[in-house]
Order: sequence, then structure tokens, then C-alpha cells
Amino acid sequence: MAEPRDVFIVCNNTDAVGGLQRWAHHLARLLSARGHFVTLVGITRAPEPHDYGPDDSYRVVVLYDRWRPSTLKWRPRTLRQRLNVAAREREHKRTKELRKGAGRLSALFAAARPGAVVICAQIWAMEWVACAETRGLKVIGMSHESYAATRRSSRYGRVKEYFADVDRMLALTPEDADAWARDGMTNADHMPNPLHVSPGRYPTLDAPVVTCIGRLSYEKGLDMMLEAWQEVALRHPEWRLRLYGCGPQEEELRERARNGGMARSVEFRGVTDEIEAALAETSIFALPSRDEGLPMSVLEAMAYGLPTVAFDCAPGVRELITDGEEGALVPPGDTAAFAAALGTLMEDAALRRTMGARARDSVLRFHPDVVLDRWERLFDLLHRDTSGVPAQAGRTHRADSEFPPTLPGTAVRVESGSRSFTAEGDS
Repeated sequence: MAEPRDVFIVCNNTDAVGGLQRWAHHLARLLSARGHFVTLVGITRAPEPHDYGPDDSYRVVVLYDRWRPSTLKWRPRTLRQRLNVAAREREHKRTKELRKGAGRLSALFAAARPGAVVICAQIWAMEWVACAETRGLKVIGMSHESYAATRRSSRYGRVKEYFADVDRMLALTPEDADAWARDGMTNADHMPNPLHVSPGRYPTLDAPVVTCIGRLSYEKGLDMMLEAWQEVALRHPEWRLRLYGCGPQEEELRERARNGGMARSVEFRGVTDEIEAALAETSIFALPSRDEGLPMSVLEAMAYGLPTVAFDCAPGVRELITDGEEGALVPPGDTAAFAAALGTLMEDAALRRTMGARARDSVLRFHPDVVLDRWERLFDLLHRDTSGVPAQAGRTHRADSEFPPTLPGTAVRVESGSRSFTAEGDS
């Protein structure tokens, strides 16, 4: 049994509908079950809160009921911008309010026992952690999206600024961790998401149903899913597409289904907490996302023995699915190829069963015990460093064969039994 620790998981919020929040509550429960004292911290509340059923095994703390100042820090680039008095005043108020919340965080951290760890799961939340007093604690930053997705976004500069000096910056896959390391983040490593379902029953893979689970938003690619489905439905009119989730594109997607003659074959099922009921009635899982981290919906589908058709949009997708093994990977945005892959599985029940069986076996790499063992080894490693500075390349040298020191341009590698996993970062 690992040494019990105080663990703080800090997120933008803890109650929005999303994979990050599901991950945070799941990790809090898993660490608590191993004897750690876990506090899940949300900077603010979600506009439309979702109940994740927190229990007495861990604390949930919210710093603000509502964050009223501007979302992002003011960063003037020109002399004219710097002379903007109104903007300076807004930033002054923002900084003052941020320091109040950071003070609450500091009080939480000060009450922690020696050996405590802070896991900051999103870069916006890291502004508060960076402002708080973390002396004696080890701080881990995380990104729950691919390196490429961050690189294309405004988050990239903030990740480079705020995660550069944390004790570890964790991505979700070895490929993403290596990309960050090549970009100068020599504290990069990776940590996969733990599997968070334990099936009680499995699908027969005979039902003519394809399922998507996720937020109905642009990055999830449901518009491309419908484009592919329009082609598939003509050849397989008996099959149904079930979309679980909600989001800003829902009405647009419904209209697209109606206008495309798919109203009868596409079912909008809304948000569900009954994952088993949804997946046990399915034969194929579809992931049409434009960007992903390590998609939890695919982990769920694999655990239920479902083959997955996905766009090859991120390292996390490739980490889970090998084309032709646990499912099919098609080039990003190629809806014709996506439709063809769906059609192949629809027409071949034996292939569905073969791929589904491989998926069930493969997903055991992400069993909670495997991932938790890795977390606890990382906690131990970081607290064995007595230098008082982040354990980064060129700063510390550890005589530890299991956890070698970081090399420039190479992600830190942490071995997990016979498998090699790596440490990693989100929005």
C-alpha cells in the first residue's frame, strides 16, 4: 500500500458536462479508495451544472460561484494597448479577484500534510495555482488534449508559460509527451486516463445500431458523422444512429438530419448517465471528432467489446485503436472513408465480434489499478527529490533506474510493469 497523501485536483470547474470533469471525479474516487485524502477544486461553477454524484470519499471545493472578471489575463502588445486606462482598470480588478481565490487555495494547501500533491488539470486553473503558495507540495500540470490541438490554440502560450516550471507536465500519450519535450518542455511525461466502467452485461453485436457519445459541438465532428451517415443509410436503411449528448450544435444537427432525409434513422438521445444501457444495445461505436485527447468514450466502448470507427485525428485515438485490430481508423475529415468503414462492419457480424474481442483485451492496459499504480509511483518519485526545485532536465539527477533523469527533447519515461507509459497537460 502506498503512503497516504493529500491530493488536490484543480480544474476550471467540476460540474460541466464533459470528459474532463468525469475524469476528475473518477480519479478522485479511485485515489480516495486507496487511502489518499482528495480535494477536488473547481475555480468556478459551470453555467449549466451536471451532477456527477460526488460522495463522502472526497471533498469538492469551489472558489467562486461565478467568475465575473474577464476570462483571460490582459496581455497588451502595443503602446496604445498599454495606455488603455479602462483595460488596465479591468485587469487590476481581475488580479485582485484572482488573488482572493488564490488565497483560498493557499489556505487549503497549507493544511495539507507533508508529501501532498497538486494536480492541475487545465491551464486556466493553473493561473490560480501559480498565484497560490505551494511550498512543500509537488505540482503536476496536465493537458487533456493533443499537442497539435494545443499548438493551434491560444492555450499554447499559456501552457508554455504556466507549466514550464511545474514538477511534471503530463500529456495523455507518449507521442504527445515527446512532442512537448521537443518543444522545450523537458518536464513532459504522460499519464493515460483510467478505465472508468465495469461492464455488467455486454452487447450481442447483432443490433443494427451505431452509437456516438459526446458533446454536440464543432470539435466532436457530428456534422461529419451525419455526412457519412447520409451515405450509409441509403445502403443500410434498417440501421440506426444514436447520438448521446448535448451542446451548442444540437439544433443545427437536428435540422441537418431532417433536411438530409435522416430524421427516421438518426436518434438524438440527450445526455445519459446510463452508459451500460446505451452501449449494450449497440454494435458499432463511432468517433467522428476533429480533435481528441485520450477519448474516454472509446475506452468505454472498448470495455464493452465494441469495434470503433474513428477519424485518425490525434495520438490518443491511435493509442487506443490500431486500424484493422480494435476497429477502423480513417483519414481525418474523409467522410466517404468513414462511411465505407461503417458499411464494412455493418455487413460483417463476424468482423464486429473479432474486433470487439480485441478491444476488450486491449483496454485492460488502462485498468484503474494499472493507472493508479503509475500515479502513486510518480507521487513517490517527485517527493524523493529533495532539491526544492522542479525535477526537470539539468536541475536534478536521480540515481533511480526505474525513473531516469530527463534528457533535452525527450519525454520522461515512467515504466509500468512490462509496459512503457509516459507523463503529460488541457485547456
